[in-house]
Amino acid sequence: MSSKTHSYQIIIADDHPLFREGVKRIIDDVPSLQVVGEVGDGMELLAILPESLPDMVILDLTMPGLHGTDITKEVKKLYPQVKVLILTMHKSKEHLSRVIMAGADGYLLKENAFGDLISAIDTIRQGGSYISNLMSNQMIDFFRQKFRSEPGDVLSYREKEVLSLLVAGKSSKEIAGHLSLSAATVHAHLGKIKRKLDIKNNAELIRYGLQKGYVKEV
Repeated sequence: MSSKTHSYQIIIADDHPLFREGVKRIIDDVPSLQVVGEVGDGMELLAILPESLPDMVILDLTMPGLHGTDITKEVKKLYPQVKVLILTMHKSKEHLSRVIMAGADGYLLKENAFGDLISAIDTIRQGGSYISNLMSNQMIDFFRQKFRSEPGDVLSYREKEVLSLLVAGKSSKEIAGHLSLSAATVHAHLGKIKRKLDIKNNAELIRYGLQKGYVKEV
């Protein structure tokens, strides 16, 4: 029996074979991870998912046929338990916001792939969301004008601050440092925010924050 029987299984979807091979080598160096499939376009990915049912799909945005945003929507609709990590060269805020709204669990730039890929996978595997540091400013710039109180808001200003920093890609530790709070206080705020909004996890919370524009300049 393979030692990887209970490994975290991943499919790579990218139309550049050499890049897929590089990504596969990084993943294969981690004993708890296993690449169980490679495809070069979105239709091929959707075709093999029913039999493979991986834990995660690493997905390029621009491949022949379906765009990555449409693929993400379809994967999340059919297999909501499958995590989607976007791995792309696109740095625009429009690409980022569209795929996050479509349900992606992470957005990693290809230029950061060889240094940050395993960290991104681990973060998502543990229930979090991952956004390349280089994209945080794009998100902040796109949403910062929307960070304001409005009638009917259920979140306090402090809760909005915590949520805005989470959406901007900050970890709980970074949020605590930025707001001069303890990590326990940040976790308490996040728990209260989730209860108020009836949201179960940070990935859903980030999507809510994107929809509502809870991002501020840091």
